[in-house]
Order: sequence, then structure tokens, then C-alpha cells
Amino acid sequence: MSIRQLSETIINQIAAGEVIERPASVVKELVENALDAGAKRIEIVTGGGGLNLIRVTDDGKGMSESELPLATGRHCTSKLTDDIHDIRSLGFRGEALPSIGSVARLSIRSRAHDSENGALIEIEGGRVMPVRPAPANRGTSVEVRDLFFATPARLKFMKSERAESSASSDMIRRIAMAFPAVAFTLSGADRSTLDLPATDNTPDGRLERTAQVMGREFTDNAIAIDAMRDGVKLEGYVSIPSYTRANSLQQYAYVNGRPVRDKLFSGAIRGAYADVLPRDRHAVTVLFLSVDPATVDVNVHPAKSDVRFRDPGLVRGLIVGAIRQALAQAGIRPATTGAAGMMAAFRPASSPENMTGFDPYRSPHRPLDMGPQGFAESGQAVFSGTQSGSADMRASIMQEDDAALQGLALGVVRAQIHENYIVAQTGDSLIIVDQHAAHERLVYEKLKAALHSRPVASQLLLLPEIVDLPLDDAERLASHAETFAQFGLRLERFGPGAVAVRETPSMLGEVDVQQLVRDLADEIADHETTQTLLERLHQIAATMACHGSVRSGRRLKPEEMNALLRQMEETPGSGTCNHGRPTYIELKLTDIERLFGRR
Repeated sequence: MSIRQLSETIINQIAAGEVIERPASVVKELVENALDAGAKRIEIVTGGGGLNLIRVTDDGKGMSESELPLATGRHCTSKLTDDIHDIRSLGFRGEALPSIGSVARLSIRSRAHDSENGALIEIEGGRVMPVRPAPANRGTSVEVRDLFFATPARLKFMKSERAESSASSDMIRRIAMAFPAVAFTLSGADRSTLDLPATDNTPDGRLERTAQVMGREFTDNAIAIDAMRDGVKLEGYVSIPSYTRANSLQQYAYVNGRPVRDKLFSGAIRGAYADVLPRDRHAVTVLFLSVDPATVDVNVHPAKSDVRFRDPGLVRGLIVGAIRQALAQAGIRPATTGAAGMMAAFRPASSPENMTGFDPYRSPHRPLDMGPQGFAESGQAVFSGTQSGSADMRASIMQEDDAALQGLALGVVRAQIHENYIVAQTGDSLIIVDQHAAHERLVYEKLKAALHSRPVASQLLLLPEIVDLPLDDAERLASHAETFAQFGLRLERFGPGAVAVRETPSMLGEVDVQQLVRDLADEIADHETTQTLLERLHQIAATMACHGSVRSGRRLKPEEMNALLRQMEETPGSGTCNHGRPTYIELKLTDIERLFGRR
């Protein structure tokens, strides 16, 4: 077959294969066009999951009759100057409308703000109809019907109407998060209406839009992020460690207002929460990154959801550092979901039968033993409180100053139950602390502080381990040799494509040196960081903390329990243990009163 020029319709259908993946992709492209046109209100209507109908109406600046044919032509745009590195709009490739028109029935009705007359253009499977006058409000209305009717093979890969509708809703939420001053309405016969009223671009307005999209529960359990490094600014909100999700779908990331799904963000978030979340749980985040457009490439893929940074190490370091600093500054704070779950677990004994024969003086349960038993393990005396105190807890707690009670985040100890849970009272709540989990976190933080305060002890290998590597990897490892030495790993170049490892961290014990070095080389190549070694040391420290902390079943003195609470208040991240489980639950007095029908 001889070489020939493809037709314009085939070219557009090929482009549509990358730009228009599913109905949600059409919604994304049309809504981004509306935002670039300066719209303050955008209405989206769908039918059949978006396969039958998608209509996007905006109040933007609109288009004149002469501009409509250009808008439907490939690589025609008003958003891009001659500098491809200076992209300040959501769209810029000029591919969306012609791609949609090549696989669907597309109609565009528009009226410019300075015009009294509207116009309409239609495209059906790539065939462009002449422009004709039509009544229209100021702005633009784009209607897409019978998506993929011109490429029926693509329809076989679509999911159910419900799944496609859900994907479109999620897309609107992601876009709306970055534009709080714009009102969004998503409706249709196949969905309940999603209404996001406009707020403003102030911090309070952005927080309100976040609550609209993600719910008040998230904002009640979120910490504000505001950091800047070398001209790169990071803002947004992240969840406290005890508020998590089973997947990462609730992690929203934006670069210069553009929603992105980038592994750098997800990796940095995972690294920032590495030792405060369970491995199967994920933080909830909304992060806005502002960078110089010249330092980020958004032209990686036609869908524009992938980006590439000139300095990925800087961006990753900023995200990890900002989140960790915010978590440390937030102090100790429980998730509101903990109290809600506890409330749901209670079942009031309302029937008279349940009260028959109850004698408070002859309770079948074993009474609390508040004897003076201390820690059995001598190595567990890390509390600052004195070890010699009164054996009668009731006498001790009654001497507490009420003024001090009001100023303590975790309050004052009132009891220990089942030799594992510490019950404390604050000015307006009841605190229940898991003594093993709490002490485990305290010991772990002490071990981490020791790791960072001085070089990690190392063990000398009898024979140096030679690791063969590509030349680039060997150079990267050698350039970070001083950092590795701080953590007990001493290596040096050994010829053009190898490194010699002479010492390894003693904490790691017997370690696969070859695999460790290759993992470090891969991480440096991907992120320009050396966290793999540090994470392994932290894992060892976490194990040591778990085995070296106070055990469940140990009876503690009042002084010891109060000292534990005071150290928790002073230790960042003490709201969760090393495994990500909560260390304490707070139940407000108002919730307790509600349980007894007093409110």
C-alpha cells in the first residue's frame, strides 16, 4: 500500500482516542473551556451516563459567528501565545472540540458579550455544517449527543451508566475545588443534582468550597498547609493521621489551578505520613501547588492530567516537609469520627426488663484494682513523673486543681480499666487512652530523635560488598555518600560501574546489601531523595518501640498515667501509634448527655 495523507476526519478520530476516553473526558474539556472563557456559572446536564447527552452552558465571554468555524478546527485556540512554556490556561492544544465532533453529534450555540446576535454550528461524525444565526444567551452552550456513535467499537469499553455518571461527578468536584468563585450545577435524569454555590478566593471561601465538595467531616479533621520554598508555593489542607480512607481517591492535587494525577504527589503524601498511617490506609488531602509555568511541563499528554517538573526533588521535598511540619504544629488532636463511632456503639438500655434485678453493690464485674503496681519492665521508665506516689488513686485525683484541668488537652487521669485503657477527664470531655499504643508512639519518637541527633552506629563488613550498577546509578550513589554515612551506610566508588559497601547500619542486622543499594539508586533516579534507607531504619525503630513499650495488662500508678498524658501532649503525632491506630478517643460531655437523653 502506498503512502497517503489521512483525511481530516480520521486524524480527528485518532486524536479523540487520546483526548476523549469516556464521557467524563468530554465534561472535563468543555468545563475547562468555560473556565478559560471567564465563566462565573457553569451548568452541566447529562443523560445515559453522558453517552446520550452532555450539555455544558456557561456565562463566559462567548464567541462571535466568525469564530465558531475556527473553534471546531484542529489546533485553533485563543489561549496560547508563541511561547509554549508560558501556559496560563487550562486548555491550549485546540484539540478538544474537533475531537468530540469527530466521534459524536456536536452543536455549539454562542453569543459574544458585545453582540446582540447568537450563532450555531453543528458537527456530526466529523462533518461540519455551515454556521447559521440562532437565538442564544450571552455565553456558550455546547451540546454533545450520541457520544462514540461514529466509533462504535469504543462503546464496548464503556462502563455502566451509573459508573460513567459517577466519573463525571468526580471530575466536576475536582475542577470545582480549584475555582471556588465559580458556581457549578450538575444535573440529569440519571443522577441527583450536584449544586456547588460560588464562594470566593479568600482562605475562608476556599475552605467553604472544600467543605461543599468533601463534606464538613473532612474540614473538621483537616490541617491547613501554607509553605513556600525557592519560589514554589504549596497551600491546601491535609487530614490528621487518625482520619483516613481505604483508597487514595480522596487525594486532590493541583498545579497552577490544573487538576492533575501525578505519582510525585501520591509518593510525597505517602512519605509524609509514612509512620503515622497503617499501610492499607490513605490520607485525605487537597494540595494546590503554584510554580513558574516555565518550570513545569503540562504538555506531556493530550489529556493534560500528567505534568513534569524541572526540579522534582524540590517539589517532593516541599510537600513532605510542609505536611510533616503541619502535623507537628497541629499538636495532639483526635478525629471526630472516633467519637461518632463510639456513640454509635452505645445502645441505651431503655427496656424495664434490662433493669430488673440490678444491684450496684453486687455487680458481677470484677471491681477496679487501683493498687500501686508499677511497670514490670525496668526499661520502660521513660516518664518524667515520679515513681513513688500514693496507692490510692481516688485521693490523688481529688487534689487536682480545677484550673489546671481546663488547660490540659488530655485532662487528668481518673481511672485505669482492664489494665489497658486510661480514662481521663478534661473540662468538657472524657478521654480514653490505649496505654500500649500511646507509649509505643512515645518510645518510637525518642528512637527517631536519636537517629537524627547523631550518626547511626554501623557494623564493618568483613569483606566489602561490591555492587555492580549502571554508570549513572553509581555516580548518583557516590554523590550522596555523605548522607548515607550519617545513617551508617558507608560506600565508595569501585571502578566506573560499581560501588563498594564497607559498613551497614547495625540496626538493620543482616541485610541484603545488593538489594538495598539498588533500591537507593532507583529512588534517587526517580525522586532525587534517599528516603529508602531512612524508612528502613524507622521500621526497625518502630519494631523496637512496639516490643519495648508498656504492655497491655500492666497496672500503672496515677503519677505514671498522668506523666504519659503530659508526654503525649508534647509529642507530635502521638494521636496515632506506629501502626496508624488511634492512641486515644475523645467523647464530648454533650455527646454523653445526649446518650442519656439530657439533650
